[in-house]
Amino acid sequence: MQNHTNDNTARRYKAHVSILGTTQLHLRNPYSISWWSCAFPGFGHLLLSKYLRGFVLFIWEVVINLNSHINLAMIYTFQGKIDMAKDVLNTRWLLIYIPVYLFAIWDSYRTTVDINKVYLLAERENHRYNSFSIGAMEINYLDKREPTMAFLWSLFMPGLGQLYIHRLITAFFVIVWSVVFFYFSHTLEAVSLLFVGQVQKATSVLNAEWLLFLPSVYGFAVYDSYVNTVENNKLYEDEQLNYLKRGSGTRIRHVVHPKLLN
Repeated sequence: MQNHTNDNTARRYKAHVSILGTTQLHLRNPYSISWWSCAFPGFGHLLLSKYLRGFVLFIWEVVINLNSHINLAMIYTFQGKIDMAKDVLNTRWLLIYIPVYLFAIWDSYRTTVDINKVYLLAERENHRYNSFSIGAMEINYLDKREPTMAFLWSLFMPGLGQLYIHRLITAFFVIVWSVVFFYFSHTLEAVSLLFVGQVQKATSVLNAEWLLFLPSVYGFAVYDSYVNTVENNKLYEDEQLNYLKRGSGTRIRHVVHPKLLN
């Protein structure tokens, strides 16, 4: 398999296709990315395919949030119970939370601005990138997918939309943490009780502190899968266009089966 991204003739590449997924550069709105970091630290970096940094910030958010009881304080605040919100907060953990939370927002904004500049330079250079990758465990290739399908599968279960477009790293991470949040929040247990009409019992069984993580995870999964499906489709069209402009560079050989010669 010929890989154009390893010939060391380009300074920047717009995309890389591997068995774990398709990573690409494209223009993003810095305010949109920083908003996702505000909604849940780590999400902004995951949208930028900065996986290691995103995973660290995500896990940090879960651990510090639960120990400082921020979600619980938010729930009391929404209910107008300000004194209870103050009492439940653990300031020893809260003071750790604030600087890293602000860093996640700032760093995702800064990184987005930098990546946009790199994309413009890579677009001008327009160097070849691989469109097909095959290994012992997986096959990945550029093709067109339906953004609506990515959207719908993410609604059924966060992470399925990422699986649909072969973003395996994000898909695995989102699915695992969604299972954790579903389990500790007792969400599915509450849903099953609602189906049999036990509304009060369904409400009492919920763990609101864990439940408050789920809206952000659902929103991110839907947004990430939809946007990346659209961008992957653009990348596919771009690669096809460049291929046709440059020519395949290969001659088509007609192979005649021996039996046809008799």
